[in-house]
Amino acid sequence: MTPMPMELRPGFSPRPRARHIVFDFDGTLSWLRHGWPETMCEIFLRYYPRRDGESEHQVRQELVAEILSTNGQPSIVQMEKFFQRAQTRQASVPAPRELLQQYQERLDQIIAERSALIAGKQARADDFVVWGARPLLDLLHGRGFRLTVLSGTLESRVREEAALLDLARYFEGRIYGSPAAPGGFAKRAVLDKIMADEGLRGEELVCFGDGPVEIFHARELGGLAVAVASDENHNGSGQMDPLKRSQLLEAGAHVIVADYRDPSALTRVLFNE
Repeated sequence: MTPMPMELRPGFSPRPRARHIVFDFDGTLSWLRHGWPETMCEIFLRYYPRRDGESEHQVRQELVAEILSTNGQPSIVQMEKFFQRAQTRQASVPAPRELLQQYQERLDQIIAERSALIAGKQARADDFVVWGARPLLDLLHGRGFRLTVLSGTLESRVREEAALLDLARYFEGRIYGSPAAPGGFAKRAVLDKIMADEGLRGEELVCFGDGPVEIFHARELGGLAVAVASDENHNGSGQMDPLKRSQLLEAGAHVIVADYRDPSALTRVLFNE
């Protein structure tokens, strides 16, 4: 096994008093939706006219960068941003809710195919869990940390997929996602409630995520922000996604990893063991 890539950023300090750890789900724990940025981009490209001199590669890069910039928020936010962008080119583009339906239908098809592989025992659940995540959860849960999932994905779907991947048991019901009704969901509000309910101080909170939203909020709350620049295409490659890394750095990550290939080494660093 190759050494775990781990990047410690200015401002990092270990958190030996940590007691509550919050994880994003897609791309942070679950690999069931891997490739979703490209899937979303394919929907957008149907309606996005290129200007003279623009290559498809250039446009694709710009769209994926914008998609990932709001990673961690409900998908309707990305649809609204694209709708506004497309309008600047006088493109004929469906309304954000219709774009979301098209994207969700395609993503649901992909998830169903992957879920069928697990159900039919043609693949293991861990084939769709981010590399090393289960050993890390075993370690943290066994040591008595309170673990929570906080995702921008629809909550009912997060719960279903966590159960399918045999991840739900680590969280003892503490799985939160966006509601079925659009609007009104904010990760910061959920984090505030967790901290208030448990009387947490910032030094007692650790957040893992592959999107800028949870990283930014963890830092502003005084928590430890652990960014997971996970590879969307090759689970276990040990390589950081360069675009994710760049955006997670900008959001204020204290630590960046590609995956969790050495949980013991990671926890030694995070908790000063």
